[in-house]
Amino acid sequence: MSARLDKAVVIGLLIAVVGTALTQGAVEAWSVSLFELLVLVLLLLWAIKSVVDKRLSLRIPAAGIPVVAIIIVGVIQSIARTDESGRRSALSMDIEATRAGVTVLFFLFLAFMIAANFFTARERLRALVNFMVVYGLSMAVFALIQYFAWDGRLLWLRPTAGQSVFGPFVNRNHFAGYMEMLLPLPVALIVVGYGRSELRLFYAFAAAMMGIAAVVSLSRGGMISILVSLMFLLFMSVRLPKAGPRPEAPDAAMGPTRLSFYLSQGFAVLAIAVAITAGILWIGAAPVIDRVAESIDSGVDISSINRSAIWTDTWSIFRASPVLGAGFGAFQTVYPLHGRSDGSLIVAQSHNDYLQVLADCGIVGAAIAVTFIVLLFRATVRGARSSDPFIAAIAAGSGAGIFAILVHSLFDFNLQLPSNALLFLLLCAVVSGACTLASERSSTRRKRSPRMRAARA
Repeated sequence: MSARLDKAVVIGLLIAVVGTALTQGAVEAWSVSLFELLVLVLLLLWAIKSVVDKRLSLRIPAAGIPVVAIIIVGVIQSIARTDESGRRSALSMDIEATRAGVTVLFFLFLAFMIAANFFTARERLRALVNFMVVYGLSMAVFALIQYFAWDGRLLWLRPTAGQSVFGPFVNRNHFAGYMEMLLPLPVALIVVGYGRSELRLFYAFAAAMMGIAAVVSLSRGGMISILVSLMFLLFMSVRLPKAGPRPEAPDAAMGPTRLSFYLSQGFAVLAIAVAITAGILWIGAAPVIDRVAESIDSGVDISSINRSAIWTDTWSIFRASPVLGAGFGAFQTVYPLHGRSDGSLIVAQSHNDYLQVLADCGIVGAAIAVTFIVLLFRATVRGARSSDPFIAAIAAGSGAGIFAILVHSLFDFNLQLPSNALLFLLLCAVVSGACTLASERSSTRRKRSPRMRAARA
């Protein structure tokens, strides 16, 4: 009974990941409600499992604490006071929007906690990573098929007039953001030489297809972020162990064997980049070149709106409420008060998640966000130092995906989509699990070491 409940929770969480993406990122009320309902069902199954097991094992990763903190900030902002005239006031300039945003973030946090507590064992993490690789490949292939067979209907079901549709997303930048989070995982596994040669070949194919789909989407932010994630993996490859035979003296001077070891790791990353480039050339590089040329000509990534003007206006919102911000999720309501337009243009996001954190939650929110990022990368480094190549690879690969979306967030709003935020938090849970396993393995080795020395003596 307990094992079945355990599997049901895991499968349910994966359904949530896939479902939020296939419902256009879960940006509409009905899809958000379905996601929240599914999370409640998973919590109920977890509670039943705890009763059956007669114990509740709850693990709270360090990265989860800043998420709780930002939820608390949002709750404080949404506390309304009513004066004698019946007028409501609060720290948030749009109380209902703040409450709605905090509710979605709360359910995302619950999903993160489920992932952090059910993906803790090595075998479970391996199954999750393999699922994410296959899922990423499937999403990339589907998106490319839809691109070449486009008939004006999203998923061939829903008519849309959108000009930047790609895959299941209305905005190509969000599709690219999704791919750039998944792509580094198979690359990292190739770098450490994990699995048989046939499996590594599959990983290479999956990574190349994800990269090709992201570039064909013509998202300039996605192209930059993928390049940055591969550079991140190149840097991390120096620290990563390798499956199978490897140099026995990691602290020794650089020799031919050690040099070839590092070159083989770096070559794996470069080979993926070459494969992506070859795929783009085969499909047709002209649209990609034209898209990149637009960025060079304009000097800034501008699509249908002028991002630089919005960023300036967002800074004005922050200056008006510098401590706690104008309200979590209240940006669309507040923007017309500070924007330069006549109000005919609806601006729902600042197209820079960092600026929007400042505008929505002020300096307090920015401090929480910085703490969250620091904790994530500290866990990534610790996980990547594991002597187990697989654990090190998934830590580095997840960290690279997290780094990619954080770079993309400089000029877009991927993390404001429930689907992309959920995948992001799932990667955070993988990093947390890898860090824990690496620490446990290191602790076990330290305990065994004195005994081994005593036995030899």
